Amino acid sequence: MKWDEFFVTGEPMIYAAMVSIVVVSLAIPIALTYFKKWNWLWTNWLTTVDHKKIGVMYILAALLMLFRGGVDALLMRAQTAIPDNGLLDGQHYNEIFTTHGVIMILFMAMPFIIGLMNVVIPLQIGARDVAFPRLNAVSFWLFFAGAMLFNISFVIGGSPDAGWSAYFPLASLEFSPTVGNNYYSIALQIAGIGTLLTGINFLVTILKMRAPGMTLMKMPMFTWSVLITNVIIVFAFPVLTVALALMTLDRQFGTQFFAMQSGGMDMLWANLFWVWGHPEVYIVILPAFGIYSEIISTFARKNLYGYKSMVVSMVAISLLSFVVWAHHFYTMGHGVMVNSVFSITTMAIAIPTGVKIFNWLFTLRKGKISFTTPMLYALAFIPIFTIGGVTGVMLAMASADYQYHNTMFLVAHFHYVLIPGTVFGVIAGFHFWFPKVFGFMLNEKLGKLSFWFITISFNVTFFPLFILGLNGMTRRMYTYSESTGYGALNMLSMVGALGLTIGFIILVYNIYWSVRYSPRNIKGDPWDARSLEWSTHSPVPEYNFALIPTVNKLDAHWFAKKEGKPLATGKYEPIHMPNNSGLPVIMGAAFFLWGFFMVFSWWIPAIVLGVVILGTLAYRSFEKDHGRYISVEEIERTENALRGEQHEN
Repeated sequence: MKWDEFFVTGEPMIYAAMVSIVVVSLAIPIALTYFKKWNWLWTNWLTTVDHKKIGVMYILAALLMLFRGGVDALLMRAQTAIPDNGLLDGQHYNEIFTTHGVIMILFMAMPFIIGLMNVVIPLQIGARDVAFPRLNAVSFWLFFAGAMLFNISFVIGGSPDAGWSAYFPLASLEFSPTVGNNYYSIALQIAGIGTLLTGINFLVTILKMRAPGMTLMKMPMFTWSVLITNVIIVFAFPVLTVALALMTLDRQFGTQFFAMQSGGMDMLWANLFWVWGHPEVYIVILPAFGIYSEIISTFARKNLYGYKSMVVSMVAISLLSFVVWAHHFYTMGHGVMVNSVFSITTMAIAIPTGVKIFNWLFTLRKGKISFTTPMLYALAFIPIFTIGGVTGVMLAMASADYQYHNTMFLVAHFHYVLIPGTVFGVIAGFHFWFPKVFGFMLNEKLGKLSFWFITISFNVTFFPLFILGLNGMTRRMYTYSESTGYGALNMLSMVGALGLTIGFIILVYNIYWSVRYSPRNIKGDPWDARSLEWSTHSPVPEYNFALIPTVNKLDAHWFAKKEGKPLATGKYEPIHMPNNSGLPVIMGAAFFLWGFFMVFSWWIPAIVLGVVILGTLAYRSFEKDHGRYISVEEIERTENALRGEQHEN
């Protein structure tokens, strides 16, 4: 391979990206060396198995990917803002919309959800950690290895260019001869294994580690949403792993699973992808539903209306999510009967979703509503998501879909579902639980300013796309003539995208401002909330709860406050905690290098790295690590310090 094939060349933006990567790669180790922080980084973060710190790392990675995916989105909007624009050529545009979709779904939304899941779930169920702390760290480093491998493609080798769904034959060697789609197949496999391990870990955690007295029907709604989400993960992600493995075999070993010749079938890929892909939409939306349930009940000062129907509706959504995948290709040759069946199942999802909408509205009814930043996102979600849902029902009608399919109407629809349904949710959850992790609150004025920029600009960006789609503008169209009349609405959409950018910049500035200036004198429950995580200190000590609480009703923390009764009684006892481990980060680095060599078909170093990965697994199998105990004296010191009390030795 020649150097000009190894490195992506020819575009000023790529050269600028290369320079920025080199500068950042040098600045980080220089800063760590200058401030003597290497040991701190290794001890407190890289080797941690603390679920809260792992959650923070997931969220930081998600914010980084939000920036990367946001740049792609801005470039797409800029390219289509005016007719006959030459900012990007067709190939570069193909690469950008491909990486934008993959990054935003798999490397932004997923880690943000999993990060909040890591921070909150053990606290909500009264546990001191997840079921498998070491496995939790492995999950993060596999996700991070996959994300970094995918992201270096745009400067080394070239990005994938067949769309985020990577349909064959577009993703085959014949039509995509570069290594771009090798990155797609390998990076997503690595990250997907990490996600599957997370699903198993949190299923066991929720089912086996709840506080005494917390039955399934006394769990907070966010915990219920995460439980159902992880069931979907366990059933859906193996399908993606198999599909990506077959893709790798086709592209790198000459098999013909998805080829039109030799008995292969390109529609096999479409079916496998969407058998995973449509449940994936609910993997990122259901936890957001749980977040909204927590926030709406907290700031309406009421118990959640229709708790049991909320649970049943989420179970129904999870089941229906597996029987709707063919609506993604109504126009690809199915018969009337098949299209009719999938049309009915798709429209049926609107029923349990509607149940949830009405339950939230009834929770708000006659509530004493506090318009905090998290609550504003929850309130804005309801009408915007409803637009997305109604347009989804329009797309569910197979005959009408022949008009809508592959137009900007579809692009508008899924952004009206995913942005209020996921992005608003994770931002609301981020604001809501931020003080629980860090011991101080994000600035409310900046939070609300960011909210209004994001909400208004979102609608300015994506509502014009409905009209453009109905007027015939297809998605993935990188240029158009002035005679089409698409220019004005595309320019309006670009203005909205700039407003979204400002909103997210304010969000990041809010984090910076709050770290520097926000008061640190908050208590464990600054929102006067309802669920168990607010019964411990802010920030949360390593062991979460000095005494494990006992739960006798839903919203136990809320009623304990009102009744003046403690949730936990008894004497402190030594607490068993797991030791930190460097093995997960080493395994993640080995997977990254293995994946890189696999992308370029460099088999000898790939085999060597494969042996290293197996070696880490073998080492862990024979390792004798029984953890450690936090003494009663240390617990007392920590509790007194968190209460602001003086403690004399």
